[in-house]
Amino acid sequence: MNPKSPHILNASSNLLGLCFIVLTSLRLFKVEDRVPMSLLAAVATSFFMTSKLLSFLSLKRDNKFSQKLEKIADYVFIGGTIFLYVITIIVTLNIVK
Repeated sequence: MNPKSPHILNASSNLLGLCFIVLTSLRLFKVEDRVPMSLLAAVATSFFMTSKLLSFLSLKRDNKFSQKLEKIADYVFIGGTIFLYVITIIVTLNIVK
């Protein structure tokens, strides 16, 4: 078992929860007209769900396919993190009015 997979699984689970908080906050504060933020949060959610699934599957296997799944999970996780970074920049700089 590769020691990186559990870390990807845990981190993507935590960041997935953060994405759900962002989506819920947008609805709670009735800022649904901020389509770019909700769309970015939905895409980040999809990335983290995919990363979590691939990481879990890589833990269940013990061969080269497991390493390939883990590498894909890594890249998908980075993609989700980039989307969260963009959301943070939008919120911080108040780009979307």
